[in-house]
Amino acid sequence: MNRRQFLRAAGVSLALPWLEASACAATLPPKRAVFICTALGLHPPSLYPKTPGADYESTEYLELLKEHRRDYTLFSGLSHPDQGGEHETERTFLSAARNPQQDGFRNSLSIDQLAAEKLGYITRFPSVSLSSNGPSSQSFTGGGVMIPAEASPSRMFARMFMDGKPHEIAQQKQKLADGRSVLDELMDQSRLLRQSSSADDREKLDEYFESVRQTERDLKEARAWMDRPKPRVEAEPPRDVPEKSDLVARIRLLMNLVPLIVQTDSSRIVSVVIQDHQAVPQVKGVSSEHHNLSHHGKDPLKISQLKKIESEIVKQFGDLLMQMKAKKEGGGALLDNTAILFGSNLGNASAHDPRNLPVFLAGGGFKHGRYIAHDRQDNTPLSNLFVTLLQNMNIETDSFATSTGALNW
Repeated sequence: MNRRQFLRAAGVSLALPWLEASACAATLPPKRAVFICTALGLHPPSLYPKTPGADYESTEYLELLKEHRRDYTLFSGLSHPDQGGEHETERTFLSAARNPQQDGFRNSLSIDQLAAEKLGYITRFPSVSLSSNGPSSQSFTGGGVMIPAEASPSRMFARMFMDGKPHEIAQQKQKLADGRSVLDELMDQSRLLRQSSSADDREKLDEYFESVRQTERDLKEARAWMDRPKPRVEAEPPRDVPEKSDLVARIRLLMNLVPLIVQTDSSRIVSVVIQDHQAVPQVKGVSSEHHNLSHHGKDPLKISQLKKIESEIVKQFGDLLMQMKAKKEGGGALLDNTAILFGSNLGNASAHDPRNLPVFLAGGGFKHGRYIAHDRQDNTPLSNLFVTLLQNMNIETDSFATSTGALNW
């Protein structure tokens, strides 16, 4: 019995979830991937050890993760080639699209959306994009369109785990049905348009119509999930934090959602972006905005405050690892089947330098416990690690964006 098996009777089919008590011992929990980006970087001297390998010495930030030392790998010397444009690289952290600073830039497919496309609607949500501040995300379609992030943990919790009232569900179903009827009408008109078009235009139209057909399939899958009960969780619905200044509390709520999302198999692809909140964070000893402090210019007072903020962010990553290790499945921990990438689009935020990105990889069944230092002058493409993560999820690929192969360590 595999994860795609169905019960079928009298024209009705019911997809089976992954079951701990499956009769087949070979059935394994699904593989997932979580991508977390703190968009204003991590202060390199407080992060990186001087010695690579398994015997690396601890640092100020790594000391905050000491109980998880065997659960993650720290990388240096990774980046996306041909980046730049100050904070424009925030848009390309998951896509590796080149030259985001140039006029007319068009983003490309992000790693999370590629994985979501390959996996499809085997879960209620093919992917989930979360943000600590507003709808801006790092998730992009193949056409370069941003998929808005959800910044309200309470809304996300309700969508995933709380059943709506009957009339609300009926309204949502009708919206999906209306969407299909509009597409059907467009397809009828398109046949006439195609007949009167040139060969080049027909090729472009065919590409567009294929995207329309994919949208139809997505609508059909989305409607099917509305007839299935949502998973029940013991967690209390979160209360949103309205104050932008309470950065830590906002991050904590997002991190708390991740284990619930993957354990209930609501989605296997999650992205989280921690952004600038344009406010002085409620962190003891901090009196300036995060963005301003990230441009410290080597000012010791600014660096001291910056490290206080970044330490709190690293602690939230550590708390997520603790939750993922505490939850059990298939004879192991939830973390064993969930690869979590935590890093930044800036290697040196003070100089807007997109090279030598800080990158942690935790869980996912990989062998961890080491610091892997790549060439800091001639960086290895971060997309190589993305290829490895795709392969770890049994998505057949040998390349992504600017990759030169899979990353092995």
